[in-house]
Amino acid sequence: MSEKVQIEIGQKFPLTIKRLGINGEGVGFFKRNVVFVKGALPGEVVTAKVSKIHKNFAEAEIVRIRETSKNRIPPPCKIYEQCGGCQLQHLSYEGQLKEKRDIVIQALEKYVPQIAENAEIRITIGMDNPWHYRNKSSFQVRKNGSYVSAGLFVEGTNKLLNINDCIVQHPITTKITVGIRKLLQKLNIPIYDGKSKGIVRTIVVRTGIQTGETQVCLVTTKKEIPKKAELVQGIKNLDSSIVSITQNINPSKTSLIFGDDTIVLDGKETIHEKLGELAFDLSSRAFFQLNPKQTVVLYDEIKKAAGLTGKETVVDAYCGVGTIGLWLAKDAKEVRGMDIVPESIEDAKKNAQNHGFTHAKYYNGPAEEWLKKWAKEGFVPDVVTVDPPRTGLAPSFIKTVLKIKPKRFVYTSCNPSTFARDLKELSKLYTVEYIQPVDMFPQTARVEIVSKLTLKNKC
Repeated sequence: MSEKVQIEIGQKFPLTIKRLGINGEGVGFFKRNVVFVKGALPGEVVTAKVSKIHKNFAEAEIVRIRETSKNRIPPPCKIYEQCGGCQLQHLSYEGQLKEKRDIVIQALEKYVPQIAENAEIRITIGMDNPWHYRNKSSFQVRKNGSYVSAGLFVEGTNKLLNINDCIVQHPITTKITVGIRKLLQKLNIPIYDGKSKGIVRTIVVRTGIQTGETQVCLVTTKKEIPKKAELVQGIKNLDSSIVSITQNINPSKTSLIFGDDTIVLDGKETIHEKLGELAFDLSSRAFFQLNPKQTVVLYDEIKKAAGLTGKETVVDAYCGVGTIGLWLAKDAKEVRGMDIVPESIEDAKKNAQNHGFTHAKYYNGPAEEWLKKWAKEGFVPDVVTVDPPRTGLAPSFIKTVLKIKPKRFVYTSCNPSTFARDLKELSKLYTVEYIQPVDMFPQTARVEIVSKLTLKNKC
């Protein structure tokens, strides 16, 4: 076997791209060095120029594409590379779905090669129209001279990229954001400078895809806004769908969008939105899926994996505001959900009450603690469903699940790497029946997973 050869910044060499990385970069191998190339696609041969060297890999730029992938297409958005929100606009949608499945397989091969080889890994479920699907935008605001910009920061910089149109956002969110930006400029309202001066820092717009109600939230450094009445009236005039205008105060120098205090400037505190047969009232800070249409597809896959007949007890761990548990409640004997965020549990209780699900109960605290407590009381759920953050499941939670042994375990994940890592432990007692990738965010490298696990017979 040949030895690994040291490479240097600025070095150029031909490189065959073997696969996509988890962030959408092309991955190739040169003299046993792993090289990530932004914008390169699997199957392409490029001339690469090394830009950064890390301990276990190098980064490179494309100098020239020597052999082009059949799936490469002209990106519809001219600024997508700068914005960084979409990594794969230059890859056909058919190609995106194929590569997202491959990203899942790569993660499995790293952590659980036996499962990667033997499990049923299904074709990625995509969207009929993979554009204009995001129901919410959060655009930062800055000022250059007299010109007010609203958009996203160029990847890795403090330079704000003004965005007048975004083809993955619902058109109404873009229209309203641009209108507010022009109002701020016309009224000469002080704009936050990223340090200590100015007032308006972020424009957040969310629209109900099913209901047509739109909510605007201005995030400011303090409560007082000059010409507030004129600004609010101007926002109301932008579009008839606007039923809620709020202001959130965030005085901290932080990358977090929201502060603790939100006040209603006009209209309702919340907007109404529907997922299938379920309806939700959303406040400015409430978490809700960014792609409601595909969320219905995802939740239906969770329901299929749960395989409920009306006789099963279900635990919805990491439950948030209870959406997954409520999606399953109609076909379950009992649902219990838990989350460490008290506000989420309060929202979950309200959502259950609003839908008349008296057999769905929600509890504040770590999931593993509640599972232990209930097991001592004689309650072991038939089905456990989880949809954890990108960091995956807590080791203590996995340990508890392996101890109480529910019959079925439905794992939904937005991170193939932590999903595969957790399967290494869960597969000690569970069989992976299948893994279903779902494309929740077209044009990006992100992929969602629903996996059905069943308790092995010997357990």
